Amino acid sequence: LEISSLTENDILVLRLDLTDRSSHEAATNSVLKHFGKIDILVNNGGRSQRSLFVDTNLDVYNAIIELNYLGTISLTKHVLNHMIQRRKGKIVTVSSVMGIMGAPLATGYCASKHALQGFFNSLRTELTDYPEISVIQICPGPVQSQIIQNVFTENLAKSLENSGDQSHKMPTDRCARLTLVSVANDVKEAWISDHPYLAVCYLWQYAPTWAWWLMNRMGKRRIQNFKSGIDADASYSR
Repeated sequence: LEISSLTENDILVLRLDLTDRSSHEAATNSVLKHFGKIDILVNNGGRSQRSLFVDTNLDVYNAIIELNYLGTISLTKHVLNHMIQRRKGKIVTVSSVMGIMGAPLATGYCASKHALQGFFNSLRTELTDYPEISVIQICPGPVQSQIIQNVFTENLAKSLENSGDQSHKMPTDRCARLTLVSVANDVKEAWISDHPYLAVCYLWQYAPTWAWWLMNRMGKRRIQNFKSGIDADASYSR
């Protein structure tokens, strides 16, 4: 309100729990009642993971899928019904480079992001009769945010003891700006990351055998970083 020409009536903030799927229809209707339409849905809710599979309770995997995947497609379903009626809209989902590759300490998180990639790539093909409805996937690499402080660990009751230094990651405002550029230009899939993570995405896409070899080396360093109490994504070039 202080930096724009928006008024109080232009803003509506609603509490939302992605895991409470029964509340998503009512939330959607509240937005429609206030604004009369929904132009853009940005799916940006989720939690990451820092734990080895052999140490992790299966309840953690259930919680990751419930939040990152099922919660996201539930909200999408209610908003999409409105967009189909209007024959117009944008559905933007913040996936991850982990939806393109695999990495240790994040088996459940990678699985949930791969699920989102598969779902929205398939949904896009179901909407060919609605060319004005865009399905956009944003795949960020490591970004300076609170995601590490709120990761899933080996059990649901445990928090991460040490999140480590996050300064080497992409600044949040740069990631947000590149996301907005991608959305404005209807880019179907955008990889938003610094090197070496971006280079690894290209390897996974075009030279997977090399990617598996490299990830075995980088993955070993990632686990060592984690066990040493520093950020698992600490720069691999240091």
